[in-house]
Amino acid sequence: MNKKITTLFFLSFLFILPLFGQKAKYVFFMIGDGMGLNQVNVAEIYSAELAGRNGVFPLVFTQFPYATFGTSYSLSHGVTDSAAGGTALAVGKKTKNGVIGMDSAATTPYKSIAYAAKAKGMKVGIATSVSIDHATPASFYANRADRNMYYEIGLDLIKSNFDFFAGSGFLKPTKTFDNQEAPSLFPQFEKAGYRIVKGYNAFQQIKQSQDKIILINTDGTDPSALKYAIDQKTDDLKLADITAAAIEALTINSKGEGFFLMVEGGKIDWACHANDGGTAIHEVLDFNESVKLAFEFYKKHPEETLIIVTADHETGGLGIGSGGSSLNTKALEGQKISQGELSTRIRELRKNSPNASWEEVKNLLQQNLGLWSTAKVAEREEKELFAAYEKSFVKHENETEKSLYANDDKIAALSISVLNKISSLKWSSGGHSAAYIPIYAIGAGADLFSHKMENIDIPKKVAIAAGLEL
Repeated sequence: MNKKITTLFFLSFLFILPLFGQKAKYVFFMIGDGMGLNQVNVAEIYSAELAGRNGVFPLVFTQFPYATFGTSYSLSHGVTDSAAGGTALAVGKKTKNGVIGMDSAATTPYKSIAYAAKAKGMKVGIATSVSIDHATPASFYANRADRNMYYEIGLDLIKSNFDFFAGSGFLKPTKTFDNQEAPSLFPQFEKAGYRIVKGYNAFQQIKQSQDKIILINTDGTDPSALKYAIDQKTDDLKLADITAAAIEALTINSKGEGFFLMVEGGKIDWACHANDGGTAIHEVLDFNESVKLAFEFYKKHPEETLIIVTADHETGGLGIGSGGSSLNTKALEGQKISQGELSTRIRELRKNSPNASWEEVKNLLQQNLGLWSTAKVAEREEKELFAAYEKSFVKHENETEKSLYANDDKIAALSISVLNKISSLKWSSGGHSAAYIPIYAIGAGADLFSHKMENIDIPKKVAIAAGLEL
């Protein structure tokens, strides 16, 4: 009898042992800003339609073995902003909209999962496709009362002593929150031991360096964000470049202690604020390229790596389908540039040819959006576009349409709206929504992500998986 009990105990121990197995040594925390379930879904639908299939063509992360969803509300609002949403994901506590890494009274700083990783001896990297001092990345290293305290957030970067930062740049490196001139952040970064690296090619020259690194875009580029994926040229800095650089730098410097890397696809949110469906899809696909790099790393270290893919909130209230049973996202195939870039080209045409004909404008829209070629325009929509043309090029009343991160030409915004309609896409607003956020996981501790969650649960589960004290 005792022998049977001993045998059963031993077998039970073998069954339970994997649940208490090796902790995650390498953690990838990947955030699609504004990426709701429908943003993921439409990217898969679009890819399938391009391949001539009905259904979906899976992204890398939607094939992860664990997938669930979570809430995104903040402590102050049913609809979060990126500061409160990022803070929830970074520290495991809710706060009010606008606050970075602190309680709602902005008096008590919170410790993020990134600081917990650093305390354990792991190398830490923070990477984004927007500015390094933007709300989501800042939530992992800064503690500020207002997300717009960009200069002060930059000072917190120095205090963090994290090993790798990357993004487009810094928004206000010489001006404080109260609009006072201040010493440039860049010499202060260098004094703190950071090497400022401008562009991916420059990183390639120093990638074996043991230095702490801040990788930003090259001189003369927009410090607020990388170009939209749909607008990028071969030599433009890309999120995948940044992710590859982060993995390489952190691996070289980890000395066997592992690393924690947060990667944000920040411009999914921007495209959705502008209700630019085609650009949003390309941003999700671009984010997926960075997840692919993390997944390739995982395949080399499957027992030691955890990848979490999630979002801070959904943006735009995206709907897929316009009332009928058919979808037509393939019509977006003709869109070659973002709404913002289209605005630039319309303004250039207006500058060079202020009395341009309707045919000239129509040809510009056809070449860049596929309207009247890959996307059939109904008579009613063409009349709307023509009316906007008349105001702009005949009456010279240059109207614009403002979203959170852009102020675009009216013709461009209307043209994108027409293309959305043709493509069976609808938007409920130009702001955030309270829609559920997706959560995908693979690797060590991924089984912790198997139920509906609060957004604040995500970093807590990561901490358990990696053996961190949050």
